[in-house]
Amino acid sequence: MTQPTIDATEAAPQVPDKGVFARVAGILFSPRETFAAIAARPRPLAMLVIILLLTTVPTGWFMSTAVGRQAMLDKAEQGMKMFAAWIPADQMAQQQEKLSQTYLEGSIWRVAGWPVASIIVVTPIIAAIYAGLLFFVFKVLLAGEGTFKQVYAVVVHSWVITGLAAVFLTPLNYVRESMDSATTLRVFLPMLDDNGFVASLLGSIDLFRIWWVVVLSIGLGVLYKRKTASIAVSLFAVYAVIALGYATIAAMFAARS
Repeated sequence: MTQPTIDATEAAPQVPDKGVFARVAGILFSPRETFAAIAARPRPLAMLVIILLLTTVPTGWFMSTAVGRQAMLDKAEQGMKMFAAWIPADQMAQQQEKLSQTYLEGSIWRVAGWPVASIIVVTPIIAAIYAGLLFFVFKVLLAGEGTFKQVYAVVVHSWVITGLAAVFLTPLNYVRESMDSATTLRVFLPMLDDNGFVASLLGSIDLFRIWWVVVLSIGLGVLYKRKTASIAVSLFAVYAVIALGYATIAAMFAARS
């Protein structure tokens, strides 16, 4: 007597589907289970729209306020100080005057609308670049089985942390009247030179970025069936190299100014 055959797809455990808002909550409270659902049904578009809303609405509001305009001007002038050694004093004064006119007297579209539009255009491209690099590493170098669409969906969903950061930090920056993140290690040592090595390095270490790296590592681990810890160590190593490189360059410019 022949035994009835069982379809492999029927035998495999079915991963419960999650709606987009359930995925938002899941990334925060149950990321492993949520990324399993994302890997089974990668749908990045709706989440990308939510991420853009979480990011652009607070950002656009902040940039349109008088406090936000002044904070952006202060940040721009701080950046210009890094190039003071290469720019004559009269040209520096002219550039500062132009910046003042742009941020304090410019139209809302120029100050807030254009940056927000840029975020909307650039964000999907950056996600594609991240996904492409990760897909190359895991698919080509490590012989993983995930598709590009799955990796792209993991990257986009991990940016729930970025959207949460914008919602949390924007009103805080408004109260602080500053563009600098309030969740970096830099805030514990306000007496440091803004463009010095230590200040730049500590300013690169942000709690939300650390959280994002951990969440992204969980997503990649679920997708490629690898240990989260090993992926996180690799991503944090890349993070450390970028932070050290940025701090070194900032210190070199500060030393010449």
